[in-house]
Amino acid sequence: MFIIDYLKEVGGAVKSLLKGMRRTGYYFTHHKEIITEQYPDNKATLNLAQRFKGEVVMPHDEKNEHRCTGCTACELACPNGTIKVITQFVMTPEGKKKKAIDKLVYHLELCTMCNLCVIACPSDAIVMAQTFEHSVFDRSKLTKILNNPDSKIMDGVE
Repeated sequence: MFIIDYLKEVGGAVKSLLKGMRRTGYYFTHHKEIITEQYPDNKATLNLAQRFKGEVVMPHDEKNEHRCTGCTACELACPNGTIKVITQFVMTPEGKKKKAIDKLVYHLELCTMCNLCVIACPSDAIVMAQTFEHSVFDRSKLTKILNNPDSKIMDGVE
């Protein structure tokens, strides 16, 4: 009894192995059906899916202006504290105090690419970029300041 059960298990294992090897052999002989991307050989022609999320960025226009109002909605929406909005009060030409961002700190090493910060932003100031090569030797290089130096808010964004 024991030997018969053992031989049945060995036979089932060989059958499973041959089934997998048959599938591998099929793909080996039918080259045009393989969809594997040969990265990094295809960097010039690489097309990522539209839904791919690589990192959070803050777009600026040609006048170094952004859309961030400093409302901290992105910071509140982030489940693990990836984004930190540092604000300051500035004086407007009318003599009023107005809240503006000093720095928008983004910790890429903590980001789960969940897109909740982008969804929460009422002024569409941040977006997800399709960059994906983030390997560095120094972990501190993964902490980024999203707003450009001396950038300011666009006119008409409140």
